[in-house]
Amino acid sequence: MKGTIFPGNWDFVLRGIYKGRDENVDETAFLFHWEYLNETLKKAGRSWADQVGWYMIEINHPDLAADVSVRVDKTFKNSLAETLTETEKAFTLSFISMTEAIVIAIKLVSFVIIFIILAVVANTMAMTARERIGEYAIFKTLGFGGFHVTGLIFAESLLITMLGASLGIILTFPAAKIFSKELSAYFPVFNIERETIAMDIVASFFVGLVAAIFPTWRAVTIRIADGLRRIG
Repeated sequence: MKGTIFPGNWDFVLRGIYKGRDENVDETAFLFHWEYLNETLKKAGRSWADQVGWYMIEINHPDLAADVSVRVDKTFKNSLAETLTETEKAFTLSFISMTEAIVIAIKLVSFVIIFIILAVVANTMAMTARERIGEYAIFKTLGFGGFHVTGLIFAESLLITMLGASLGIILTFPAAKIFSKELSAYFPVFNIERETIAMDIVASFFVGLVAAIFPTWRAVTIRIADGLRRIG
């Protein structure tokens, strides 16, 4: 292998390939002994020899992580090698924060897409309600109240959005696999959480409700005579 941070050609003997127990385990790491790196740096006369970037400390009780971190940092305080001890989760989040701009861009695009979908669904429901004004007027003539008309319009709007949401959720998983494969260098672990699916359902329900408000108001408030005048 050709090094970048540590220049030179590095020869390795592959001893094994590990597989993550859980889906959120990064399987892109390449592990080798520090001594090999250190000896090579010494031969090359590098100033990085005999130095370590970070240590991994395993503790028996996770609830003691904060106390252990404070004690470790206190031990090396005001020395030539001061430490910053943090949990593995915090350490990982520090790397994720480097891609914050990408995450923010994705969120902004998501909100724009939701707004566009809302506009499309609202326009569809408005056209549908306008074409059925005469039918709603007939319902009123037969004794159906505003509650029944409201239920019809909201049910149709929710049916359209939930069908779209179901299709989108089904296609999310293959799309996520393609995204993870193409951007594995930036997102080595990219999983679809249950919370994401729940947010999709909630967003679709919200879009369906909002899109049906104006058509419902128009169908309920229009007079029977004006609605019957639109037939034909």
